[in-house]
Amino acid sequence: MTKIAKGKRVTGADREKLAQELAAKYRAGASIRELSKETSRSYGFVHQLLSDAGVELRGRGGATRNRKGGKK
Repeated sequence: MTKIAKGKRVTGADREKLAQELAAKYRAGASIRELSKETSRSYGFVHQLLSDAGVELRGRGGATRNRKGGKK
């Protein structure tokens, strides 16, 4: 993983390289939250980077709630 100092702007070639690395990990199953923690960057930053790289983002995971009157 490309190491970038915390708080440093990520631009140009560094941004492209990081985007490709994160895209590969995301496509392999890592979550945005996991990638955010690994890179010490915000969820929003990682989400935007993946979107800018053309990655098709997965839908939300986790439990869903049953609505009253709905199918169970």
